Order: sequence, then structure tokens, then C-alpha cells
Amino acid sequence: MKYYHKEETANGQAKSPVKTEYISGAEAVLKCLLAEGVDTIFGYPGGAIMPVYDALYDYQDQINHILPRHEQGAIHAAEGYARVTRQTGVCMATSGPGALNLATGIADAIMDSVPLVCITGQVFSHVLGSDAFQETDVIGCTNSISKWNCQITRPEQIPEAFAKAFYIANSGRPGPVVIDITKDAQNGKFDFSYQSTKYIRSYHPLPKPKKDAIQNAADLINAAKKPFILAGHGIQIAGAQEEFKTFVEKTGIPLGCTIHGLSSIPNSHPLHMGMLGMHGNYGPNIKTNECDVLIAIGMRFDDRVTGKLSEYATQAKVIHIEIDPSEINKNVHADVAVLADAKDALKALIPLVKKKSYPEWYAEFAACDKMEYEKVIQRDMQANAKNEMRMGQVVKEVSDQTKGQAVVVTDVGQHQMVAARYYNYLSTNQWVSSGGAGTMGYGLPAAFGAKYAQPEREVVCFVGDGGFQMTLQELGMCSQWNVGVKIVLLDNNYLGMVRQWQQLFFDRRYSSVELQNPDFLKIAEGFGVKGRHITDPKDLKEAVAEMLAFDGPYLLHVSVEKEENIFPMVPSGCSISDTRLE
Repeated sequence: MKYYHKEETANGQAKSPVKTEYISGAEAVLKCLLAEGVDTIFGYPGGAIMPVYDALYDYQDQINHILPRHEQGAIHAAEGYARVTRQTGVCMATSGPGALNLATGIADAIMDSVPLVCITGQVFSHVLGSDAFQETDVIGCTNSISKWNCQITRPEQIPEAFAKAFYIANSGRPGPVVIDITKDAQNGKFDFSYQSTKYIRSYHPLPKPKKDAIQNAADLINAAKKPFILAGHGIQIAGAQEEFKTFVEKTGIPLGCTIHGLSSIPNSHPLHMGMLGMHGNYGPNIKTNECDVLIAIGMRFDDRVTGKLSEYATQAKVIHIEIDPSEINKNVHADVAVLADAKDALKALIPLVKKKSYPEWYAEFAACDKMEYEKVIQRDMQANAKNEMRMGQVVKEVSDQTKGQAVVVTDVGQHQMVAARYYNYLSTNQWVSSGGAGTMGYGLPAAFGAKYAQPEREVVCFVGDGGFQMTLQELGMCSQWNVGVKIVLLDNNYLGMVRQWQQLFFDRRYSSVELQNPDFLKIAEGFGVKGRHITDPKDLKEAVAEMLAFDGPYLLHVSVEKEENIFPMVPSGCSISDTRLE
């Protein structure tokens, strides 16, 4: 140990001595992580990151390291961890292919506002640009898919870079940051000290709501005859669930959730009208184009919600509460823009809005619900004429037996939409899925990360047979750490969502969508994961109970109707008013 100090601070006060340690850059990386409260890394070792892994050997009692079977598994696990904890997830990989195998997850995290610190090894600084073995321009490759990135070539740069990285990743609108560290920076020694930061010049991640914007929003809300709320992911990122519930109940305004807004408020709430989007509920979609005031909270007007933009909510005054200024007026013009964290904005709005009720407006939603139940839901809850199970049946059975309290993780495809529609979310922060990027292969590793982070919660992962085969090697991760993820495989032997589009819009020209699947139970058994396969609806209840009772990871393989379609559906390029029920 040694100490140093500067003569004085800017205000003339003597600085206290700062304790330093003469250590390697590799060890400094671990000390930075510990200083930021990190207890888990999801990573895959290799040559260019080996000094950090060597240093990690002496920190195994302080930092847990989870070894996936592929780097994509590492970053999706870190995403799942971050999504349920709202803390920054950490993943690590070597240079070249290792770093590039993180890229899909980095893009996924930037789209879905997931805080990550992604650490990549890099070749020695003196050979940068020479096409050295496993060299890749990580900074160039991740510029457009990360919130911030930097390359470290000297060990002295490590503390400041990590302090910035953690602050940027989980402040304002969260997102992934990338730190690329050359091997000589890991090997070199320097006088290490660390101080976390909450300030970066020119970076202002938490704008305060302006009084005039709040008042203008309140005036529009109070004068509305048919108001409607769009509840987005930003409500949960901000931890604003209680404020949101208070706002909804005081104003009496009905609401619809985006897919990432699911579990912002319990499904059982009388003002919760369902999910928005391409496969959302009929009422929330149709009534968006009939409301007079549209209040969007923590959402970005994604095309899967808006449909044809030129025909989206043209009759409504739009209030947009959003922390990211780049989203304001990007897709939909805001008559009142409230640039602020959802929690701060709702706190400011609640005293100004009037207590109201809209019984006739509610009745319009109820009529839509009745129509959707008769044409869609009733069918989805029962086996077909061949006694083949439908996906909705399976999801509802899991929902009933978990009492609507499980964390639901999904892969991407038809099963994702069914899980969003038919699980009865009765708690908060229950939905973990890939939205903006639509990343097949996301489900299993993300479920591992969620369950590892919160082992006391039931975590159920719904996957399709297509996406599951992209990352099913992560069954090994579940087995090695005995993390009790319950995996429900809804198997229709198709890339189901693509097949549905080919059926409806390409004259049933089924091109490259039928799958010849392996024996999933044998694969699971090979990894040490118990499982069961069912084909008959009469076995469903007992099989779900067996899965949930099992202590450890479990695969329930369910054969479902092969050509089931998911409705309602807004065809691509159409208005949400054109929502199809069949």
C-alpha cells in the first residue's frame, strides 16, 4: 500500500490522502466491479481476456463467475439478471469471435433499455490494426448498438472508464456499455484507486419535469372525454408502479400495456384493458384510434404498437412522458411532451388531475372484450378437433398453478405472444423478453439469469422449438449451477410466426419453416436436466404440477397444434383500426 494526495481542491481545501494499491490492470478490473457492488459475472474466457481470468482466481469468494456454453448465453443471462433486479448486469468475453458473439445481446439490450457493462479482451495495443490473431474492431462494431463504449490501452485508464461505464449504463434511459481492454493494459501495473461517479460533463440523464408541461398535461387530462393510457417499460425501469396505480385510480383512465409494460399494474385491475400491439387485445388497439387524449408513459411508439403511422391516433391530443429526448416526436407528434423520469412526472401530475370516471367509455372496451372472447380466446382455451393442445391452454394452466406470480421469460415467436396474452400477471416486474430486437435464442439464458438473481421467485421460461434450438446448450449452465428454471417448450414443428405470415400473406407457400426436431428429452437428459413430454390435454394439469414441484431445472415438452395462428393480429403496414380477429 501507498498513499498520495494533491495539494488542494478547487475551493482551496486540502484533500484527504487517497489510498492506492500497486496492482495489475487485470486485478483493477475486479476491484472496480466490487466497488460498484457487482457479485456476478457471466463470461467466457479466452486468450485476450486471460489476465483478468487469472486475477479472478483469487476473487472467487467475492465474485461469482457463471460459465455459459456460448458468449451469447452470457449476455442474455446478464440481461435476465438485470431485468429482474434493475441492477447493471455484467458479462465478459475475449477478443474477436468472443466479443462479436456478444453483439446480438448488446443490440438487444440497447433496444430494450437494459443496463449492462460488457467487458471484452483485446490484442496487445502495439498490434492494433494489424489483423492480429483474434483482433476485431470492437469499438467500431458496437458504436451504433451501445449507449457508450471505450477502448483501454493503458492500465491507468481503467478506474475512470469503469466509473463512467456503470454510471452511464444505469442512469437515465438504461442501456449497454462496452469496455474493450488490450492485453498489455491488463498486464501492466499502476497505482490503483477508485471513485464511482454520478456526474459526467454534458451528460444529463435525469431531466426534471417542467412545470408548464405538467400543467398542460393535467389540463388536457382533466378536459378529456375519452382518455386512454399507454403504459410502457419506463414505468418499471423508474420503479413507478405505485405512482402509476395512484394516477390511474385517481383519474379513472383506462389503460393498455405495451409488451414490456406488462406487469406495470396487475392484470386484475379493473382499468387494465389488456395489451397493445400487433397481437395485442382488440379493445386497446381499436380504442387507441378513438380516444380524444392519449397519455403515453415510458414507451417509444414502436411500429408494432402504432401500425401505420399516418393513421395512428390522428384524432387524439398526445401527451408523451419520456426520459429520452430522442424519442420525443420521433414517431408520433406530442401535443404535450413531458421530458422526465416516469416516477417524477407522475408524482408531479397526481396532485393536479381530477378524480373522474368514464362508465360509457369503459363499456366500449367491454364490448370489444366480449367480441375477442367469442372469436379468439374461447377457441384458444380448448383443444382442437384432433384433440391437439393449443398454446393458450398451456400458458393458462401454468398461470393458474403459479397463481399469476411467476417471472415469465420467453423466447421470440408465437409462444411469446401467447405468453404475453394468457399469463395473468398479478404482481410487478414479471415480464422478461426480447422486444425491440426480437432475438430468437434469448429465452433460456435470460431465464437462467433471472432465476440466478432471484432464486426465491418462480421463473417459467416459455420457448418455441425454433428459438430453443439456438441456445439449448445453456441447459448445461442450468444443470451445472442447479438453477431451477422451469422450461415450457411449445413445440409445433414449425418456425410458427413465419409460417403464420406465409399462410396469411404468401398463399401458404411454406418456404423453409418446417423443422425436423430432435428428441428434446434425450438432449436435456444428456445435460442432467429432468423432463417430460406430453401430447394429450388430459395430462397437462398433472404435468405442470410435476414440473413446478421439481427441485431444479425442468423441461416440459408440450406438443401443440401444428398450424395454430395467433389472433388478434394487425397485418404489417396496416392501421391498428384494421386489427383482425380471424
